[in-house]
Amino acid sequence: MCVQEDEQVDQDNNNMEKLDNRRISWPLHCDLLHDQMDNTERDSSFRISSDQISAPNSFPLESICEDTEIADKKQNLINFVPTLRSGEWSDIGGRPYMEDTHISIEDLAKKFGYDAVCDEAISFYGVFDGHGGKTAAQFVRDHLPKVIVEDADFPLELEKVVTRSFLETDSEFAKTCSIESSLSSGTTALTAIIFGRSLLVANAGDCRAVLSRAGGVIELSKDHRPLCMKERMRIESLGGFIDDGYLNGQLGVTRALGNWHLEGMKEVSGRNGPLSAEPELKLMTLTKDDEFLIIGSDGIWDVFRSQNAVDFARRRLQEHNDVKQCCKEIIGEAIKRGATDNLTVVMVCFQSEPPPPLVVERPNRVRRSISAEGLQNLKYLLER
Repeated sequence: MCVQEDEQVDQDNNNMEKLDNRRISWPLHCDLLHDQMDNTERDSSFRISSDQISAPNSFPLESICEDTEIADKKQNLINFVPTLRSGEWSDIGGRPYMEDTHISIEDLAKKFGYDAVCDEAISFYGVFDGHGGKTAAQFVRDHLPKVIVEDADFPLELEKVVTRSFLETDSEFAKTCSIESSLSSGTTALTAIIFGRSLLVANAGDCRAVLSRAGGVIELSKDHRPLCMKERMRIESLGGFIDDGYLNGQLGVTRALGNWHLEGMKEVSGRNGPLSAEPELKLMTLTKDDEFLIIGSDGIWDVFRSQNAVDFARRRLQEHNDVKQCCKEIIGEAIKRGATDNLTVVMVCFQSEPPPPLVVERPNRVRRSISAEGLQNLKYLLER
């Protein structure tokens, strides 16, 4: 081999090493496309040699280096199609007035008479926990879904759309209250949008959404309360303060819609105040291990831990597989545990079958033996 050919081989090897190193850093969703490109390149180089001899009966080389676990995960995502079933239940609890409300819409675009942009329905669920009256909660429940659908970027940029819609709905409620001051009140809001395998949760306040994945819990929202350090830093940077666990000494939440009647909350000297209506978002892709979503007002979480709620719901679904009945039983259990607030639960199942029993792996048993002398001593002690 001449020197020039030797240098060319070295250069080709270096290029292949760079390509392999670059592949390691690529995200998983690019692997399929990359494999196809690899196969094409390999097939091409196989058919055309340096002597221009073709191999008409050859087949593209298959990639066999892909990790099996990664391949299984990708196949899991590709094959899974959620089968949605939902239910809801609410109770006044120990309060004199009911200020919670909720909503469940199977097809958001169809509900408001808009042409769907694709064959898949976009489902919408929400829980709204009012304070200082029920008007804000009902206003947000009735207006927010429509504002989302009417946004020009719906549904292609759902995250931006939902954030804008929360803020726009909040502004619209401010205008309503300026005309009729008796409507002044506030509400927390947590919504979930399901579009194909995508789940988008938006939260402003202390409602909570938890996902059951193979019996384990994934919290999809954070409670926006004054004791949260991240929220406290945001509040103080905007001129607010925390007094005895309350925002500006008045509210037990740090994000909510409404409350425009409370001075120093929404606007301070022409700039945004410490009480924000901007939601925190969580976007994820559903898999076949995802069983159901629980959305509850804060009264539920006063007496249920997140994992405890998932465990309770799994047992009930395994008994009867009735989503609405399961929600009713969660509320009933909360009351038994001493819940005093309004109680609301919305639940969405992603499978038609009930959750499967959990398989607990037991460690291998260690076989133990006892000598004849030890056995005699044991019998002697037992007979005494």
